[in-house]
Amino acid sequence: MSQTVAVLDIGKTNVKLALFDHGRLLWEKSAPNRVLPGPPYPHEDVESAWHFFLDALREAARTHQISAIVPTAHGAAGALIGESVLAAPVMDYEFTGVEVIESEYARLRPPFSESLSPKVPAGLNLGRQLAYQKWRCPDLFAKARHFVGYPQYWAWRLSGVAVSEVTTLGAHTDLWAPRQGQVSSLAKALGIDHLLPPRRRAFDPLGPIQPEIAALTGLAPETQIFCGIHDSNASLLPYLVSRQAPFTVLSTGTWVILMCVGLSLDQLDPLDDTLANVDALSRPIACGRFMGGREYAVIAGGGGNADLDAIERVIASGVIALPCFSGHGGPYATTKGVIYGEIATRDRTALATLYCALVSDLMLTRMGATGGDLIVEGTFAGNLPFCQTLGALRPTQRVFGAEDAAGTARGAAMLAQWPPSYHIREPGPVAPISITGLDSYRKAWTAAVNMIAR
Repeated sequence: MSQTVAVLDIGKTNVKLALFDHGRLLWEKSAPNRVLPGPPYPHEDVESAWHFFLDALREAARTHQISAIVPTAHGAAGALIGESVLAAPVMDYEFTGVEVIESEYARLRPPFSESLSPKVPAGLNLGRQLAYQKWRCPDLFAKARHFVGYPQYWAWRLSGVAVSEVTTLGAHTDLWAPRQGQVSSLAKALGIDHLLPPRRRAFDPLGPIQPEIAALTGLAPETQIFCGIHDSNASLLPYLVSRQAPFTVLSTGTWVILMCVGLSLDQLDPLDDTLANVDALSRPIACGRFMGGREYAVIAGGGGNADLDAIERVIASGVIALPCFSGHGGPYATTKGVIYGEIATRDRTALATLYCALVSDLMLTRMGATGGDLIVEGTFAGNLPFCQTLGALRPTQRVFGAEDAAGTARGAAMLAQWPPSYHIREPGPVAPISITGLDSYRKAWTAAVNMIAR
């Protein structure tokens, strides 16, 4: 029987279909993920993504026998669904207009001690999106039968089964109480608890693909649809089954998510944008985050990686970049990023590398994550100078690079064969290096950062 698993990977920037067999990538195809301007608010172009997935599944099914489909998506989107269609558009989490309800919403949102979910800008708290939809779009909201996380929206569209799932509910939504392992007080206060369908585990099969979709794509009618998972938690899965705590995974892309397995939750601070996510086994995980991929691109003025000579040049020059260059996430999301000193164009990638490594180091230190290995996966895993700089900043911890552009999707594919019986490939160690002047540069940078008002 075929073990080929298709993963629907819905990121902020791209959507992708990837096929895996026992963890081995067989085939993939991607497209830009678009946002439509509205009305009633900026929202995900769900239909464009849907047609991409149908076309990609049809193409993949010509040469591969797909036995299962698993969706994974970013954690700041959810869907109000009716009997068979969306009741309201899926809000773009960068819609700042949602903040007009903040004074009303603040009276309902649970304290950080309950939700371990910090207040973050725009629609990054999914509960704020729901409140806006209920209060400002009542006609649309009234059509809703269920509210589901974004991975579970795609699972519902493929299977017709609506479910809730903890990695999505627990992703800085204000809707989950991680220590208690239950829905937070917000659901009742907002009057949406009746919209939350029964909970299922990320690795639970929901049933076969709907017959009309099987016919459209050429997939077998018995193709199983799985519940699905929040994307950062998908990245974490391979390490949960192959490593002993404590360890930290830096899942990198548009966002850098620092997931500290085995770390106490006691040092989490909403001012630092540190929080608890919930893993696929319903365990709270201490996390921090900042929009590192986007900030890197802004500072660097484009893509590409630095070299160590350039990093040492920037250090010697004393030029520093202070947060924040994205307007979202991290300890200083409300401040405007600034570069002090003159920086040559050729050295901007080095400055961006230093900045992202320093922010990662700062957040790990504030969270108390001083022990265990550091595994960098995603975009920055292929940026050796970033990994080396992070290692030089944290010499008591070993750094590993999981150079796997399909890491999130590969993790999600494991859910169709959980727990996996096949070998999990280990990330490669990053050789430790010494960077001239880095300690003094960090002290100067940290002192400047600590002067920023929050």
